[in-house]
Amino acid sequence: NLGKNRMTDQTAEMNSKQGAFLYKQLAGEIEDKIRSGAFQPGEKLPSIRMLHRQLNVSITTAHQAYLELETTGLIEARPKSGYYVSPVSLKQLHPPVHDPISSAPRRVELGAMVNAVLKAINDPEMLPLGSSAISTKLMPARHFARTMKDFSIREVEARIGYSLTEGSPELRRQIAIRTLGLLEGIDPEDIVITNGCTEAVTLCLQAILKPGDVLAVEAPTHFGFLQLFKSLSIRVVEAPAHPEHGVEIDDLKELLDRTPVKAGLFMPNFHNPMGSLMPDENKARLVELFNQREIPVIEDDICGDLFHEGNKRPSLLKQFDRKNLVLTCSSFSKTVAPGLRVGWVIPGNRFKQKVLRLKAASTVCTSSLDQHLIARFLDSGACERHMRKIRHAVKTQLLKTVVAIGRYFPEDTRLAIPSGGSLLWVGLPSSVDGLTVYQRALEENISILPGGVCSLSGGFQNYIRIGCGHPFTKATEQGIQALGRIAAALTAGSPYSPIDS
Repeated sequence: NLGKNRMTDQTAEMNSKQGAFLYKQLAGEIEDKIRSGAFQPGEKLPSIRMLHRQLNVSITTAHQAYLELETTGLIEARPKSGYYVSPVSLKQLHPPVHDPISSAPRRVELGAMVNAVLKAINDPEMLPLGSSAISTKLMPARHFARTMKDFSIREVEARIGYSLTEGSPELRRQIAIRTLGLLEGIDPEDIVITNGCTEAVTLCLQAILKPGDVLAVEAPTHFGFLQLFKSLSIRVVEAPAHPEHGVEIDDLKELLDRTPVKAGLFMPNFHNPMGSLMPDENKARLVELFNQREIPVIEDDICGDLFHEGNKRPSLLKQFDRKNLVLTCSSFSKTVAPGLRVGWVIPGNRFKQKVLRLKAASTVCTSSLDQHLIARFLDSGACERHMRKIRHAVKTQLLKTVVAIGRYFPEDTRLAIPSGGSLLWVGLPSSVDGLTVYQRALEENISILPGGVCSLSGGFQNYIRIGCGHPFTKATEQGIQALGRIAAALTAGSPYSPIDS
């Protein structure tokens, strides 16, 4: 009887997992049809009983699939009527179209505006639509609390001293394990632990470039990088990028043919600010271009684990590297614990010793206790469960924001819906200045990022970046509505009235 009961329990668990997979698969198929326009805005969806009969799925599976889509705002339930596609169509939000940019190398000159933007983004009194951070409410705080509670005095004593410059052996081992199926031949010795992804990128730039050297980047790019380039006295040349597939490879080739570029810095997976995902074919072409010219490439993969579609993580540029010229940087800041500031770089044999010397000369090492805490989390087996949870939450928040933008923003608004990450790159009507939207939003305690600070070319003036890393609440929807009202007033050239006036 005990064996029979155990088999029954295992069968029930298997059926439960299969049911969970089926409803998510069904929800994904319906979402694809909404995205493609097969299901039109406001159109009634097949009833639950119809899905049950036609697709041979259970009533429960069909109902759970609709509930899943309802939480994202893609569909809505109407009492005694059924489920309908949201009146706002995702298909109507076409990708933004960028204006041509200057491709001449230039030194980075930043005005006071950048500091003001940073201050607003980090102001706790503001609605944080300008932030690229993921809410700590989505991080595994309970797991960390239990782990720290179990620390013995001897364990803490062993971890409050200095660590090796290259980082904790156990953490490097855990990160190496996570490259399985992603990168071949990566051992713990190939990894250097850093204070977040920013230090990883900084060390790579210092290892490759001298002041005055030319660095190729996407336009737009992460505005925080521009401050870094200025501090290192690096000249920058911008290559145009597409909001859906990233840097334009043909334009990049022309740029490399005529410009003495010494290195490239790219964000191929869920780019900041655009959210773009570079296809594997483009990744291979990009790496080949730089390999042929013996030019190093730094890739920032900080958001690579935040994919929304499918079960496969996006590939790395380093996978296509044949000459050991790609340096891969990442961290746990967007997925596990931003405040612990634990990142890493896989610099390759060409640059590892120089990266280590630079780190030893600047920050010596990364916090030993923080590294130990992350390593324990990775080893516990809880990481993949957490990652599934955070991906689902961020995707839901992002799609709710997309639907709200479609509902409240001017008709000519353009928006590429990313397949990962937490950022939306919003193209406003050409007559709207993103900086003016930013300034008027501050009056209502809303922070956004004006697109103009993401490039040196003077372009992207009618763009804004909206972050979706925090739970979508009533305040979030009211904030999106206020931004839409601001943009609409600027489009019409009429005075703007705050919501409470």
